Amino acid sequence: MSLDQVREFVEKNKEEYLETLFTLLRQKSISAQNIGMEETSAMLLKMLEDIGMDSRLIETDGHPVVYGEMMKEDNDFTLLIYGHYDVQPADPIEEWNSPPFEPTIRNGKIYCRGVGDNKGQLMAQILALKSYQEVIGDLPVNIKFVFEGEEESGSPNLAKFVSEYRDLLKADLVYTSDGPMHESGAPFVLLGVRGMLYVELNAKGSDWDNHSGNKGNIAPNPAWQLVDLLGTMKDDDGNILIEGFYDDLQKPTANEEELISTLPYDAEQVADQIGYKGFDMTREEYYRKLTLEPTLNIAGFHSGYGGDGAKTIIPSTAKVKMDMRLVIDQDPDDILEKFIKHVNKHAPGVEVVSHGSMKPSRTSPDLEVVKVVKEAVKEAYHQEPVLQPSLGGSLPDYVWTQILGVPSVIVPYANSDEANHSPNENLDVENFYKGIVCTCSVIRSLGE
Repeated sequence: MSLDQVREFVEKNKEEYLETLFTLLRQKSISAQNIGMEETSAMLLKMLEDIGMDSRLIETDGHPVVYGEMMKEDNDFTLLIYGHYDVQPADPIEEWNSPPFEPTIRNGKIYCRGVGDNKGQLMAQILALKSYQEVIGDLPVNIKFVFEGEEESGSPNLAKFVSEYRDLLKADLVYTSDGPMHESGAPFVLLGVRGMLYVELNAKGSDWDNHSGNKGNIAPNPAWQLVDLLGTMKDDDGNILIEGFYDDLQKPTANEEELISTLPYDAEQVADQIGYKGFDMTREEYYRKLTLEPTLNIAGFHSGYGGDGAKTIIPSTAKVKMDMRLVIDQDPDDILEKFIKHVNKHAPGVEVVSHGSMKPSRTSPDLEVVKVVKEAVKEAYHQEPVLQPSLGGSLPDYVWTQILGVPSVIVPYANSDEANHSPNENLDVENFYKGIVCTCSVIRSLGE
């Protein structure tokens, strides 16, 4: 098969494909608010049936999984493609330049909530199967689709689903298109994600706020208690001081270390992206810290008065929210236990509340199937992809590598400035079409 044939077919059907995507985009599917989830899963199911897939809805304790398969006994390889049909809330609505659930094209970009994360990328995969069959005929590999409806809510039921349906989901590789491409514009082949643990610290002093003059040095200040506690968690070099935090950290392989030394890097571009002119990391330091090392981050700190002018009080409560990005083989449950132990040692009156976690995941770059995918992506984009050992953020990738027990790769199709989770989320129109071609290229290469 020539990919040029697929490109020509996609070009001829651009308007039809775009309208198919727009139909899905117009249907709200906000999992956190349970808006439109039933309607969207039913719509997606019909779309899979229309391209000839044996499809069904599989109920979970939350929103259903849309499952589809196209199987042929002669095929030796099975590819499981994962995506999600739920989206983030559109708030704040007033910051959108066009209605958040009415897809609008401006300057070559489609603006709509969910277009990049993940409906546009999901639809590229569905339309790839349609295009492949129309241009070539039978697929050279078995295909299984798993589209969940709770990724934006932390995928609370995905691990249980994969455990219960392990036999149904049996595959040789899991393929995900989610998130943005590399900031250089090059395509990504990502081999894992960092895990996450999110916690909240609550400190209490008096039963109410007190006058900071009349009761200064008398009433305890819980904000200082949390400041002092946070100071025990890191040293001046940024090393995390929680006992045992690094115990299970898997050292990067020589191949992974070599991999990050070859990745594209522009320090000035990174400085502009994060809005910090003092940024001065080397390439190796940047990628090591971003993909291979854990973090301990203060996400929010609130206590006392934060309004205009002055209000002289000793606050009665203080709260800190923290997230930890974890790398292979750190276990969020184990880290939480060590975190609580550290808090109890240094500030026994402070309450620790866990707000959820996700395990890290990583696939070896040495696997032959990774090399096949990398070459397929290169052929689709006419550009060498960036092969990176891990994404800085978190996805439920561990359900595939640790529960299903198969390798997993992530190949994003969205532009690097997609603004997912933000107002004016967008997807380059050409990225949508290229994602269709890329999926076809991967399917063809895996079948050879």
